[in-house]
Amino acid sequence: MNVLYITIAGLAAYLLGSIPSAVWAGKLFHGIDVREHGSGNAGATNVIRVLGWKTGVPVLLFDMAKGFLAAMLPKLYELAPEGSAAIVNLQIFTGFMAIIGHIFPVFAGFRGGKGVAAMFGILLAIHPPVTLLCLGVFLLLFLTTGIVSIGSIIAGIAFPVFLLTLFETPSLFFKIFSVMVAVALLVTHRKNIQRIIKGEEKRLFGKKQE
Repeated sequence: MNVLYITIAGLAAYLLGSIPSAVWAGKLFHGIDVREHGSGNAGATNVIRVLGWKTGVPVLLFDMAKGFLAAMLPKLYELAPEGSAAIVNLQIFTGFMAIIGHIFPVFAGFRGGKGVAAMFGILLAIHPPVTLLCLGVFLLLFLTTGIVSIGSIIAGIAFPVFLLTLFETPSLFFKIFSVMVAVALLVTHRKNIQRIIKGEEKRLFGKKQE
């Protein structure tokens, strides 16, 4: 494997992740910094809550796309054989760099979002079947509760469960990574979990929690 190309791919993935779609959309179309409103998070959910669906949905799709593209860079550069553990591991590396960019964006003062949408794009690029199953879990919970964080947390926990019980992967690291994703979602959503327990978590639609 070419170390130079791997380094370039990692840097490109970080820069992709650093594109602050939520911040730029808020400033360009509404004249506000979305990080100063709502939950203070530079993510699609906060954009939808503060600026509405017309701005939030494009931000959501863009964040997914940048994660997907970042995880596809090793394949585009042909850094390892298709279907090998090495190519999956490199996709995890570039995907991780994109998440770092999303959370600490160089283009937005290193204040970004939680990276859930970008992570979905990354996992979709690496393992589409299990990712689409988790999307189904997310949609089911989101549509029944109206709360994004519940869907995100449970879908994240479901990812390693589905991967380890229903699918095969040549990469042991990917199995470990899937568990890390679930743990990371629990950590980054700890405040949401506290609000859910207290019945204070905001819904994007439906009745307010009792």
